[in-house]
Amino acid sequence: MTSQVSSPAEQADGAVVGEQRKAAGEKDVRRLDRVIIRFAGDSGDGMQLTGDRFTSETASFGNDLSTLPNFPAEIRAPAGTLPGVSSFQLHFADHDILTPGDAPNVLVAMNPAALKANIGDLPRGAEIIVNTDEFTKRAMQKVGYDSSPLDDGSLDGYHLHPVPLTTLTVEALKDFDLSRKEAERSKNMFALGLLSWMYHRPTEGTEKFLRSKFAKKPDIAAANIAAFRAGWNFGETTEDFAVSYEVAPAAKAFPPGVYRNISGNLALSYGLIAASRQADLPLYLGSYPITPASDILHELSRHKNFGVRTFQAEDEIAGIGAALGAAFGGSLAVTTTSGPGVALKSETIGLAVSLELPLLIVDIQRGGPSTGLPTKTEQADLLQAMYGRNGEAPVPVVAPRTPADCFDAALEAARIALAYRTPVFLLSDGYLANGSEPWRIPDPDELPDLTVQFAQGPNHTLDDGTETFWPYKRDPQTLARPWALPGTPGLEHRIGGIEKQDGTGNISYDPANHDFMVRTRQAKIDGIDVPDIEVDDPDNARTLVLGWGSTYGPITAAVRRLRTAGESIAQAHLRHLNPFPHNLGTVLKAYDKVVVPEMNLGQLATLIRAKYLVDARSYNQVNGMPFKAQQLATALKEAIDD
Repeated sequence: MTSQVSSPAEQADGAVVGEQRKAAGEKDVRRLDRVIIRFAGDSGDGMQLTGDRFTSETASFGNDLSTLPNFPAEIRAPAGTLPGVSSFQLHFADHDILTPGDAPNVLVAMNPAALKANIGDLPRGAEIIVNTDEFTKRAMQKVGYDSSPLDDGSLDGYHLHPVPLTTLTVEALKDFDLSRKEAERSKNMFALGLLSWMYHRPTEGTEKFLRSKFAKKPDIAAANIAAFRAGWNFGETTEDFAVSYEVAPAAKAFPPGVYRNISGNLALSYGLIAASRQADLPLYLGSYPITPASDILHELSRHKNFGVRTFQAEDEIAGIGAALGAAFGGSLAVTTTSGPGVALKSETIGLAVSLELPLLIVDIQRGGPSTGLPTKTEQADLLQAMYGRNGEAPVPVVAPRTPADCFDAALEAARIALAYRTPVFLLSDGYLANGSEPWRIPDPDELPDLTVQFAQGPNHTLDDGTETFWPYKRDPQTLARPWALPGTPGLEHRIGGIEKQDGTGNISYDPANHDFMVRTRQAKIDGIDVPDIEVDDPDNARTLVLGWGSTYGPITAAVRRLRTAGESIAQAHLRHLNPFPHNLGTVLKAYDKVVVPEMNLGQLATLIRAKYLVDARSYNQVNGMPFKAQQLATALKEAIDD
């Protein structure tokens, strides 16, 4: 891991800065090119908030960054236990990065459970900041420590900083009219202040955030700000922290523009709103809360001013039923869910295929089967999205590659749904949904035109010269049928799940007509215009690594490592999984070896093998966590050498 290794020039510069500051009686400051920090504690310790605030300040400072929140499925997991540990990992750098990092350089452990759950991920020499107040005999025994790891030498390979965070926080807030329990809740802000000092993070944004968050409780806001400042001052004055670190802004990593930090679910929400504006259609979300998709419902409910209507249904079936009804009524209709919800929605998705109406099904994948691992990530719903319906019911599938890319993927899914009158799957996952990165806010002129024309009148002339409306008369280019708003005079037509007659839309049990309609619906999906897949291959490699969805970051980081080491390897990444890009077969057959890393047991590889008769090699992981770059680099090196 090179997280804290700088170039000789940078080290020399850092030494000069350090000597100048020492001469002035100040602490040493070292310059780093990147850092990986992990905050860990109980679910009630505020680790997600702490990590989010550190991330926000890091984004405003101008570093490139990537985050990995990781938390239990329980709303309030058992305190002090290993299953109850919540963590937030942040990787930030002065250059372009792609992942939250393989191993933390710094671990902030709020209790023994947090230390034990995360110590295995730390490289030797990493820094560990522990809240010594929580290392009581009972707390240590609860997680299997027979003796204190702070005293028994087991942490000698690390730079240990024992800090009584709880005691220091309570002492800092002694002048506030708070109970001890209330004061202790601010210890995460003390830790945030300390880390902000260590890495020269801005503080104004956090203080403004706290004033806003606790606007109705000014005493609590003041207490949290006091704890935050106390943590900063502790770092400045204590002898235990002799060094602070600087990570310069990543000025060369970003094209010119206005940037903000954004999570995948937030980017997806904004993409849906942008799509509705570009289509000049009201946005309707019919949804039932489910982890990790619920944040989209929460976010969209805030934007009624943009014509967004959100409906929290009593169950998954009602949610998609309402969304399909909104599509029939002329809205850009969306339903959001995760894998278990997709199973419940499958019949209505099939109905949407039969009705040929635009509908976005957003699946934020998580570990399965059944309830599975609600707060962990997986890519195991691909085959469900492709085939998880009765009959021949083809549905396009689109997958974003990074948190920020969720914005563009939402626009692309909406384009396909509206242009081809079809339901579309948008496959994100928990890693993208909760993770974050910098996002360049696009200019409105850069967004695609998604406007559609509703049917206005008759579109067919009968043999006797009568003009009439045929609801299943198709556009010769897209094979899309007309979108007729209910209540439009003269455009009355029958809807429902029973097979329709081509053109007229009348109920039909004719075998030849059913065969024709099945093949036509498939041809419509097969004919969707999607861009060719692009291949990154600067050295005419013999091995291609093919990915989809959130594996983009780890795969790209692994490919960079291999090329730096002198290896030749090509990379391609799929956004469109149904239909595949038209040139995919040609690309695959140009390489001797094709490796497909996936967070499942080989679902894309199965599709590739079946369609293109290519001996695609799977590299799979289903542990609820994203791939690590070094792990993939090792596997790909073995494939190259095989």
